[in-house]
Amino acid sequence: MSSFKGQAYYSVDKKGRVAIPAKMRSALRPEALGTFTMTRGFEQCIYLYPLDEWQRKEVEYQALNTYNRKARHLIRSILMWADEVALDGQGRVALMKPLIEYAGIKDRALIIGAMDRIEIWDPEVFGKYLDDQPDDHEALAESVMGS
Repeated sequence: MSSFKGQAYYSVDKKGRVAIPAKMRSALRPEALGTFTMTRGFEQCIYLYPLDEWQRKEVEYQALNTYNRKARHLIRSILMWADEVALDGQGRVALMKPLIEYAGIKDRALIIGAMDRIEIWDPEVFGKYLDDQPDDHEALAESVMGS
């Protein structure tokens, strides 16, 4: 299992390409084949799953009951945005235009490691997201991790 952590700011070129930090590229398992599945994040960002991690996600999605309307909607809302993208020779990925627009990304991107995936945010959008979150990390940890 890949384990991405940390953050970095990178430029996004006119073709929508952004570099993936070297420490995150080195966390890729060989099974990922230097390939990611890119899709819409739950917040206003882009998720990048290494190919091997994405295959595990697909197993989860295939196990959902497609007779359930909400399950079908979830599958559609994730997969309609999904596409495979490979790292180029300079360690960059080409972001899809509809996802760039969804995430509000302009000329800079904040790359965040989020354990099994990488998140790509517009720095201003992420700043607004943080402003809406409570500052008390202890209370957050207790509510999520406590019994």
